[in-house]
Amino acid sequence: MTLLYERPTAALDLTDIVESAADALEEASAEEIIRWSIATFGDRICVTSSMKDAVLVDLASKVRPGIDVLFVDTGYHFAETIGTRDAVEAVYPVNVVNVTPSRSVAEQERDLGPRLYGRNPDLCCHLRKVEPLNRALEPYLAWITGIRREETSHRRGSRVVEWNAARGKVKVNPLARWTQEDLHGYIEKHGILVNPLQYDGYPSIGCEPCTKQVAPGEDPRSGRWAGTGKTECGINL
Repeated sequence: MTLLYERPTAALDLTDIVESAADALEEASAEEIIRWSIATFGDRICVTSSMKDAVLVDLASKVRPGIDVLFVDTGYHFAETIGTRDAVEAVYPVNVVNVTPSRSVAEQERDLGPRLYGRNPDLCCHLRKVEPLNRALEPYLAWITGIRREETSHRRGSRVVEWNAARGKVKVNPLARWTQEDLHGYIEKHGILVNPLQYDGYPSIGCEPCTKQVAPGEDPRSGRWAGTGKTECGINL
């Protein structure tokens, strides 16, 4: 596969890059997609991670050691997730950037009342995930995510390279075509760090108040916002 690596010179160039790259990279490996994205955007690209596992971190760090990895610390995470973040920072050659909301949990409860996550989960996610990530992404032209098409119906149409109009940035999804088997295979082959909650019935991990254990054979995402009909926090929309 031959791809042209041309740095964007203006905002309009970004949409042109997306159109050509999305088709050219559809059948490329995750490593090739990441290599293209870093060659194209240089220091103006980062990785985002929920610390469910370090697959994406491992792939990106092999191409660009020292790459920024953004982690949105909502204040509601499981202790195991924070521990995974700290382990990733210690083990992999990356720069973990801890992104926090503008208000602490205590300040949010003071201003908006307790347990906003139960009364208005969309607003809570917006304040504690979407807004902080939007601010953290401002210096970048593009970011790399770990979303996969098979995870939810909303993600089924994700392309390996997309234009995110809401943020005016390029979104790169190198694992979009990966199955759960692909993910597990990579973890086992390369000894990747995994959030220990995954071995305790939490195949999809979010904030502690909004994440429940999932029985074997159930939809892996069914433990997120169970009973609310909510399927996305908003950061990948």
